[in-house]
Amino acid sequence: MIEIRYASAGDERYWFELDKHLSKKEYSNKILQNQCYIIEEDKKCFGIIRYNLFWDLIPFLNLIYIDPGFHKRGIGRAAMLLWESEMRKLDHKLVMTSTMVEESSQHFYRKLGYKDCGCLIKDFEPFAETMEMFMMKPL
Repeated sequence: MIEIRYASAGDERYWFELDKHLSKKEYSNKILQNQCYIIEEDKKCFGIIRYNLFWDLIPFLNLIYIDPGFHKRGIGRAAMLLWESEMRKLDHKLVMTSTMVEESSQHFYRKLGYKDCGCLIKDFEPFAETMEMFMMKPL
């Protein structure tokens, strides 16, 4: 059975196999704030979710990763719906995420009701990359 639970300090080794962008100090902070989730089946971890608060107000999904061997089983959708439910319980009325324009995840988010709401273009070195699009969904 698929389970989605808050990450703990004991998950650190697994977490950093998948998330190369978060510092260990920030991981500790996120654990305390319940802003990291582990997705597992029969105690075997195969995915993670991480978020923060945009403008210290709006839940912003920074990362959802599901091992490719578990794709096309509805797990990503279930994980997103659980996260959105958790955000409702915390009395949030809106959630956000972003994706690079060339990534197919934008279609996944649109199927879940997210709408395009802007973009970010970083065209200066050494940070230049393709456009990042932002998406929002009312809860």
